[in-house]
Amino acid sequence: MNQDNKQALLQGQLWHEFCDQLKAAGDLVLADTAPDDDLTRAEGYRYLTRLLRLSLEKNIEFSDPHCPQFYSLSHETAKIGNDNPDNFYMNCAVDGALTYRIRGHRGTVDYLSIESKAGSFAGQGDMAPTGHLTLDDLHLEDDGYFELIVSAKPHSGNWLPMTPGSDNLLVRQTFRDRRLERKAEMQIECLDAADAPLLSPAGFADALGRVVPFVAGTAGLFSDWMQGFSQHVNKLPANDQQQCLRAGGDPAIHYHNSYWRLSEDEALVIRFMPPTVCRTWNFQLSNYWMESLDYRYQRISVNRHTAHYEPDGSVVIVVAASAPGEQYPNWLTTAGHACGAMLLRYVEAEIFPPVHTEVVPVKMLRQGSHAGSSSRQEHSHD
Repeated sequence: MNQDNKQALLQGQLWHEFCDQLKAAGDLVLADTAPDDDLTRAEGYRYLTRLLRLSLEKNIEFSDPHCPQFYSLSHETAKIGNDNPDNFYMNCAVDGALTYRIRGHRGTVDYLSIESKAGSFAGQGDMAPTGHLTLDDLHLEDDGYFELIVSAKPHSGNWLPMTPGSDNLLVRQTFRDRRLERKAEMQIECLDAADAPLLSPAGFADALGRVVPFVAGTAGLFSDWMQGFSQHVNKLPANDQQQCLRAGGDPAIHYHNSYWRLSEDEALVIRFMPPTVCRTWNFQLSNYWMESLDYRYQRISVNRHTAHYEPDGSVVIVVAASAPGEQYPNWLTTAGHACGAMLLRYVEAEIFPPVHTEVVPVKMLRQGSHAGSSSRQEHSHD
């Protein structure tokens, strides 16, 4: 612990530095590369308040690896990096030098993964997994309960590896339909003895110093991503999967992140043939800050289990400000936005078929014209 930071805290200097750093983080919203429409700018400032909430939880309230607790670093009202509307996320601070036990019940979720990681968005987004398990890797009791040891030292039975540098866990639970399924329940305990936590002024000073770097690092990382995605607007090429892993991605998921931009009278038509071997897939819309649009109130995503399929098994998704007609049941609303991020992900797939995209007038869809006519431009991406 830094004793200089402790003195700076007690004398008020560290608090002023914290406020100044937070103020400077707001410059990202006004960057020349960011859209300047009213909605995007307002969402940008809301995004920073949300990241601040998450960072306070991560770095202060749930930061003690000796007394670990699960919390959520992405949820309905605070979101990071094209968060999945079908997911329930759980996070936890750990220490690679310690040993932990997780007790839980698998619930009824379609997909569950547990990862150990070393790093954060404040450190250039290097969050590649140091250990990874899915439900298929776990031995479950007949009633769905399980125990899991988390440690750097190998362990018999259910074991999630860490490295000495591992400092956090990430759990993804993916639903077919949130309304109908029971999420997995987990509790974690550290098996190495520790005193009950008390606030340490020096420790709090160090933790406070990590809060704004997480806010600025996260916002900056995904702003840079959006600049890269701007090279393929309204297209859905596969991403650099290693880049996705370094930013916390799941190695069992194949990612197609991109950028969409439409006028009110345009529609983005997306066509693909889902892989035969694929636990699930989904497509979602996000805003420019890579926050999923508000799935509590709007239909902004579709997945393997909620999608309407064409007779040949393919999927046609229409993204538009207004409904294109009943003949396009996989319509997703842009919810008042003119641009943003989008993501198609395949979970546990063996092949990744090409994705076709085209921008057409909404009125053409309403008139019953079929996609792929000579009047439209079509893109195919492997």
